[in-house]
Amino acid sequence: MKVTVFGIGYVGLVQAAILAEVGHDVVCVDVDADKVEALKQGRIPIYEPGLEPLVKENFAAGRLSFTIDAALGVKHGEVQFIAVGTPPDEDGSADLKYVLAVASTIAEHMESHKIVVDKSTVPVGTGDKVKASITEVLQAKGKTELTFDVISNPEFLKEGSAVADCMKPDRIVIGTDNKDAEDVMRELYAPFNRNHEKIIVMDVRSAELTKYAANCMLATKISFMNEMANLAEILGADIEAVRHGIGSDPRIGYHFIYPGVGYGGSCFPKDVQALIQTADQIKFDAKVLKAVEARNNEQKTTLFNKISKHFGGELKGKTFALWGLSFKPNTDDMREAPSRVLMEALWAAGAKVQAFDPEAMNETQRIYGNRDDLLLCGTKESALKHADALIIVTEWQAFRAPDFDLVKDMLSQATIFDGRNMYDPKRMAKRGFNYYSVGRQQ
Repeated sequence: MKVTVFGIGYVGLVQAAILAEVGHDVVCVDVDADKVEALKQGRIPIYEPGLEPLVKENFAAGRLSFTIDAALGVKHGEVQFIAVGTPPDEDGSADLKYVLAVASTIAEHMESHKIVVDKSTVPVGTGDKVKASITEVLQAKGKTELTFDVISNPEFLKEGSAVADCMKPDRIVIGTDNKDAEDVMRELYAPFNRNHEKIIVMDVRSAELTKYAANCMLATKISFMNEMANLAEILGADIEAVRHGIGSDPRIGYHFIYPGVGYGGSCFPKDVQALIQTADQIKFDAKVLKAVEARNNEQKTTLFNKISKHFGGELKGKTFALWGLSFKPNTDDMREAPSRVLMEALWAAGAKVQAFDPEAMNETQRIYGNRDDLLLCGTKESALKHADALIIVTEWQAFRAPDFDLVKDMLSQATIFDGRNMYDPKRMAKRGFNYYSVGRQQ
């Protein structure tokens, strides 16, 4: 099947590569000429395990191509995916200008029936706006005889495992009330639907809300567990024991109940804010979602508060080793990352940071540039040199079993602030460390 994907960002590139991998003929369109040229040269703009070989192999095979020519893209695909960004506006609502711009572009160049698929995460009612945008352009051009369908097909990818999620999806949500369009989408996704029925068909608005509801539910679990961790510290309980106790209940499960320093990334913060704004627009007070966001924002200050308390509020002139910059492992994404809140608080207090991350070093450099109070180190060990304490923000596998004798020797003080509960407090005490974690006694 001939498919066009507008937007070669995280979602668009992964979806395009996977569709090409199963045999579809996919053209990717983007306005960024440098990005398009880089992809043609085999340079991937994001880090995602398994994505680079997929892109290179399918590009070489001719099933995947990249262009800035929107007319070519519209002409190519029977199915037109809109996978551009929906960044938060000033009030936290999703900014739809890129989505609607693509809709207008498709209408500008279409000469035959098209199935327009909203893959971007968009508020409820966006399908109607996309339809109106296309209709307006067609009417202006005198092409009212042309037909089209607008479908909602939200993505449910996890950064760090997006390729696997896309190749073996838990579910494929298709929002449409048109049986012919549904049949086309079933054909498109047939290679991913062989083991058992994964396709769930519903109306467009329900599909749009499903995406937000899923992310907000997961964010709620995280914020709830962080609130329990804060209670555990005060009450003298161990949140890790509590986590095992409640996770054994199949109604709760073990996923997304790890305490820490808050969620980040491109989805959870933005989607919670966007759904709150949607609720506000219809005069509905989304009390749970507002509490989820408030807890998360406060949780990102947890480590700094522990650090400041340990050092008696005297952080000026101190140097801290920081392990982990990305918002989660297996990605270089630093959007809304807890590390950024922590570093900026440390800098404001007059401290210096020596940081290491397996993938997010270039992104950190891009965001912060050259600073006298930030040293990006080539190894996790070099970040420890003469530091007053070690801080762990991201739970990369490379941090799970360090040489603790080396860590102790390299630090000026044997002190660790662990935002991901990676080590056992009793063992750390036996090794002679001052060890602070989340929701556990020192």
